[in-house]
Amino acid sequence: MKFQFVIRTVISLFLILFVTSGILAQSFQTVSPSEAGFSPERLKRLTDMLDSYAASQRISGGVLLVLKDGKAVVHHKSGFRDVESGDLMEYDDMFRIASQTKAIVSAGIMMLQDEGKLLLSDPLSNYLPEFEKTTVAVRNDAGGYEIVDSRRKITIRDLLTHTAGISYGYGPADELWKVADIQGWYFAHRDEPVREVVRRMATLPMDAQPGERFVYGYSTDILGVVIEEITGQSLAEFLNERIFMPLQMADTHFFVPEDKVSRLATVYSSTSDKTISRAADGGIMIGQGHYSDGPQIAESGGAGLVSTAQDYARFLQMLHQGGQLDGVRILSPKSVQLMTVNHLHNIEFRPGEGISLAFDVLMDLGKRGTPGSVGDYGWGGAYHSTYWVSPKDRLVVVFMTQLIPATGSDIHAKIRTLLYQALME
Repeated sequence: MKFQFVIRTVISLFLILFVTSGILAQSFQTVSPSEAGFSPERLKRLTDMLDSYAASQRISGGVLLVLKDGKAVVHHKSGFRDVESGDLMEYDDMFRIASQTKAIVSAGIMMLQDEGKLLLSDPLSNYLPEFEKTTVAVRNDAGGYEIVDSRRKITIRDLLTHTAGISYGYGPADELWKVADIQGWYFAHRDEPVREVVRRMATLPMDAQPGERFVYGYSTDILGVVIEEITGQSLAEFLNERIFMPLQMADTHFFVPEDKVSRLATVYSSTSDKTISRAADGGIMIGQGHYSDGPQIAESGGAGLVSTAQDYARFLQMLHQGGQLDGVRILSPKSVQLMTVNHLHNIEFRPGEGISLAFDVLMDLGKRGTPGSVGDYGWGGAYHSTYWVSPKDRLVVVFMTQLIPATGSDIHAKIRTLLYQALME
């Protein structure tokens, strides 16, 4: 047994060396727009728009990757990785993906359920005992709030659907969250593990009763800690071993390796005249961040990863293909199905959209106002990246850019509209 353990360890280290060096990175096959059912002339409207937005500095630049049946129809780069230096954007550039991290960590939770190590109906306190009894801050008529006991325990499913009542610390009792130094989605500057921050969260009043309404916040960061508690691994170790290496996602990390720093795109911010300005070095949420030169301790399951368009598309294509890619199975087909259907039947999210176990899901095309198909699922990140999967149209779409805040930006709606207007089938 000891000999087998040593052999497995050596093989794992060998794979890590190859993956992180990019030797195992695999490109998608390409297909012409006409073969994939797109009009080449109409598809040019999309790439022209991206080039125009970069040229007019409505964004610094970006990478768009569109797959149809697992083959690349569009792989377009525009603008600059760094405007000031004139460093052009490249296909393999790396981006802070913020909340796009959530889908990957949610997939990790579903993997553990596939293995019988948890159930979505389990109370969170089964794994993090400090959540045995929680409280809720309820606003009163005097303009303040009262703290009451939660009516039931928070479950794993509550966390996956963002119905645990846990925000980013800006609810009725925001001053208590501020004193505890827990506000905002950003973790990369912290010189402490996420596990310790989550311990403090459990002592604070939440924003809503479990299961009562959609409250976006730290739920997936907590799920990352659940993965660590169950597996005995750090979140990075688990994701590397179970998702990134098997899917050949060679450029997805919590913190950028030194030899890849030159590929990390610069962050910009919207200005009042609809152009951009370079975000400050460092910075909490709005800034270049601490992804290459910070403490590199807090592995945020809710918003911590850096990735590329190609890596993220491989993750999405795995889901689109029912949990497997290139002969490697990550999830069972039934778990993928469960992940990608609406779970909020009595709670409204956005017009025409529901919430699955990791994504928003298009339920009613007529209520949204942009093209697509019922069943499309996706999300985005704080740095203005976005993605979606369309099971009906057999599409995977990933757009990476670095713009925060993205005040007044319409580029996501333009990408969706101009992509679908070119689809002829």
